[in-house]
Amino acid sequence: MDTYFAQSKLLWTPIQPQAAASEALRLYINRKHGLKLNNYYDLHNYSVEDYTFWIDLWEYLGIISSISPQKDRILEPGKLLTEIPNWFPGTRLNYAENLLIRKDDGLALTEANETGVLKHISYRELNAQVREMAAALRTNGLEVGDRVAAIVTNSINAVVVALAVSSIGGIFSSTATDMGTQGILDRYCQIQPKFVFAETEVLYASRRVDLLPKVAEIVRDLSNQGLKTAILFPSRVSGKELTIADMSKSLTLSAFLKTGDNRPLEFEQLPFSQPLYILYSSGTSGKPKCIVHSAGGILINTKKGIRLGFNMTSDDTFFQFTTTGWMMWTFMLTGLSAGARLILYDGSPFHPDVKTYLKFVSDQGVTAWGTSPRFLTEVQGRGINPFEVGTFEALRAMMVTGAILTPPMFEWTQQAFGKHVHIASTSGGTDICAPFVVGNTTLPVYSGEIQAKELGMKVEVFDTLGNNIEHLGQPGELVCTRPHVSLPVAFWGDEKGEKLKDSYFSTYPGVWRQGDFIIVNPKTKGLIILGRSDGVLNPSGVRFGSGEIYTIMEQFSGPVDDSLCIGQRRQQDKDERVLLFLKMRPGHKFTTQLVDQIKTAIRKGLSARHVPSYIFEISDIPYTVNGKKIEIAVKQVVSGSNLQPSGTVSNPESLQLYYKFRDIESIVGVKAKL
Repeated sequence: MDTYFAQSKLLWTPIQPQAAASEALRLYINRKHGLKLNNYYDLHNYSVEDYTFWIDLWEYLGIISSISPQKDRILEPGKLLTEIPNWFPGTRLNYAENLLIRKDDGLALTEANETGVLKHISYRELNAQVREMAAALRTNGLEVGDRVAAIVTNSINAVVVALAVSSIGGIFSSTATDMGTQGILDRYCQIQPKFVFAETEVLYASRRVDLLPKVAEIVRDLSNQGLKTAILFPSRVSGKELTIADMSKSLTLSAFLKTGDNRPLEFEQLPFSQPLYILYSSGTSGKPKCIVHSAGGILINTKKGIRLGFNMTSDDTFFQFTTTGWMMWTFMLTGLSAGARLILYDGSPFHPDVKTYLKFVSDQGVTAWGTSPRFLTEVQGRGINPFEVGTFEALRAMMVTGAILTPPMFEWTQQAFGKHVHIASTSGGTDICAPFVVGNTTLPVYSGEIQAKELGMKVEVFDTLGNNIEHLGQPGELVCTRPHVSLPVAFWGDEKGEKLKDSYFSTYPGVWRQGDFIIVNPKTKGLIILGRSDGVLNPSGVRFGSGEIYTIMEQFSGPVDDSLCIGQRRQQDKDERVLLFLKMRPGHKFTTQLVDQIKTAIRKGLSARHVPSYIFEISDIPYTVNGKKIEIAVKQVVSGSNLQPSGTVSNPESLQLYYKFRDIESIVGVKAKL
């Protein structure tokens, strides 16, 4: 047990815990119900034992609704699956109305790109643009339940479309512009959108990308499946409006807006469970699942995270680096419900260079910054001191997600950005569009650990037999044993709910299995994600996560640019063996000496049983378009699967590099075997 927590070190303690929003909620609940909840842990216990918590939360967050929830009607049996109940039957609300609560001249959105050009709009202007877009959509026939798809950058236009669609009761779905044509069609052919919004020309990594050919192909395919109109955004390079010459169903954005009228902005009052967003599983080894999320569930759970996890208010500037194809984009939008200013960044953080990007974060007075372990590792690996390029005097919180934040990176980040900054690692999923485990401003931060379980989420750690082993300090499956409001409504097209049930409730009947391998520190109550449970390494019956290896690899961030650790299990093998692939930094060589050093570090830091069977050099490591390492696909490849990469792989050609490792015996002996 000590192996897992050996690097847990106190990094940060809250300066004013009594001023935290979660503290205010605790006191509110105590007064309302005559309770004596003493701390966050008491509050969490209450939140997963009494469904009344969700009404308390509704009231505290100030959710706007035309029909409020009733205590005797919090939830009822679900129509699709018994595991997914229907929340707050009879209530009526609108997601967009709750986000557009400010209508003044305070800044709502700042749009930025790698050229340094900024565009600002106020809340008053945002409301006006949403009104104009909603009028055009209504005039052209958008109705409650219709799907609207987007192939767009993180921009003001994208936010306007999403809010306009949700004001009417349509269902919005978006993908990033760098996703491949087939990946987009694999998604949108399933949901059959009535409208598609698309970029025509973008700039990424200082390179102009013409999207018209791709968009034209997608529009042609969707035209046979109910698409009414494709609306084309102006070029992100020149600002000019571009058209698809032979596409009769396409309109420029300005032409589409002119089809609207001057009707006022109306917010359709809809059930809590009304579908709002369709997000997608990664689809790295097959067609993605279309995950339908409810308006009420997204609203209350993401606003809970924004307000209670990070104390966000109208004084904040929130910058979440994300594409429109990641769940964090929908999470970011909820910052509007707190009256905050959102930074919408389109482009690469490495162009023109990392220092320029960091200076931008500082200069914009970002108070809450969402970033990834991968980006932080790059900053460290390049030897950059953030304070050489900016003061970061406004920064008070960093939300780090998308991958495991290892103990060494926790410590480096804390030192690099200031002892006062709250470094919060979180983990959840596209499946629920919310976190299961989170940061909290009333609790201390220990390196490598996520601070707490999210309110309303009854997170437990199960062994393979379904026993709770959390108190033992042993790793196991992350499960959620009680329903919460942001459970997905359905998979689109899964009429009987069979795929939904098989995906989450088949391993432990009636219990949600997230697919993460996790452990709880009995002393600190902090949680450590060890990797995906379907990628758990299991040599000779010893189960451990890839995150443990990546923690050790932080010691080698100078010569090693990136690493990938997976298990290989072939038909002829009696046991699984662990393979570690290294991508070297320019100017550094893969050597026997380096391999020996890594071997020694893993044995010393973990155990001899953790040492990989083989370490190889590789020229590239596959990532999703959202920046996540693709371990499972590589594991399948080296184990014998003829995998066809989907459009979610940002560098699909990299998977071809791993096919030769199916037959390791033919290539060992050349500086690879330990």
